[in-house]
Amino acid sequence: MTTAKADYYEVLGVTRTAAAAEIKKAFRRLAMQYHPDRNQEDGAEAQFKQVSEAYEVLSDPEKRAAYDRYGHAGLDFGRGFEGQDFGGFGDIFDAFFGGTSTGRRRREAQRGGDRRADIELTFEEAAFGTDREIEVERIERCQRCTGSGSEPGSSPQRCPTCDGAGQVRRSSRSVFGQFVNIATCGRCHGEGSIVTSPCNECRGQGRERKAHRLDVTIPAGVNDGSRMRLSGEGDSGLNDGPPGHLYVYIDVAPHEFFSRQEEDLIYDLEMNPAQAALGFEAAIPTLDGDPAVLKVPAGTQSGRVFAIKRKGIPRLHGGGRGDLLVRVELKVPTDLSDEQRELMHQLAESFGTPVGVDKGLLSKLKDALG
Repeated sequence: MTTAKADYYEVLGVTRTAAAAEIKKAFRRLAMQYHPDRNQEDGAEAQFKQVSEAYEVLSDPEKRAAYDRYGHAGLDFGRGFEGQDFGGFGDIFDAFFGGTSTGRRRREAQRGGDRRADIELTFEEAAFGTDREIEVERIERCQRCTGSGSEPGSSPQRCPTCDGAGQVRRSSRSVFGQFVNIATCGRCHGEGSIVTSPCNECRGQGRERKAHRLDVTIPAGVNDGSRMRLSGEGDSGLNDGPPGHLYVYIDVAPHEFFSRQEEDLIYDLEMNPAQAALGFEAAIPTLDGDPAVLKVPAGTQSGRVFAIKRKGIPRLHGGGRGDLLVRVELKVPTDLSDEQRELMHQLAESFGTPVGVDKGLLSKLKDALG
């Protein structure tokens, strides 16, 4: 029993009125999802072939017109309708099916796959930039056979099945006359040649998986989770297609003192009640190494923020630096000496807020309550 072929529009997930740009976008998305180099799951390769077959038809205006009118049956008639006894009727089929060309069809160039690398930086490296050497595994053109797939000293041979045409012709007769169906050669896959002495390095694939080292310049100001694109540093393309890209993801380690808010640094400074009341000077650490002196005025409240200008993170695309924001927090002492406790009592009494039991107040309460 013959299995019915899937509708090409459903395969690509587009409507029958979809524009060419929409069809191309859908194909690229699905091809990326199911490409055998990226997806090793069962059925992915078959799905990729089905997606490619659907795009091949729907991206060609003539093939698409034939498919819309006759469905898969129209495509099965082939490109080579040669019924000479039917006059202009053959020309109608030529208009739909693209004529009777038997020349070898060049396989479509395909862009190489993208790769990912992860880099961990210190807080300072992310702030001021750095250079790193990274290693990434990618698919490259085989150096031994220069991508031909053949062992050096040999070369691909003309395909005996299609005689180098890349296509095979099959004739059949019906009540309407003779039909010629032209299909891609299954032995050479449309190349017109086959590799008889496969390269020992890549086993005839023309590409090989290799570890590649390259230097990466990390610009100043990158943040945790930033992504850099290195164009052309991904997998090599197929059939002279362009290479893919390498995406570098940045992971920044936390700092001992600072937290980050965009281009500003935040530093938490503790002060005791005496410092808050009288004011004080503090040495504030900076990313540059030399501490900055901050004068905290008397009467400063907890939570106040002071800005030390241009001591923050350099802006990623230039334009100076952010600020170093110092946030003061009141820390109440919990372990006082006897002397400190006595001084605190005296201070409290001087403010009219004694911390001991007010005996005069207790007497007044007793009198009020009877």
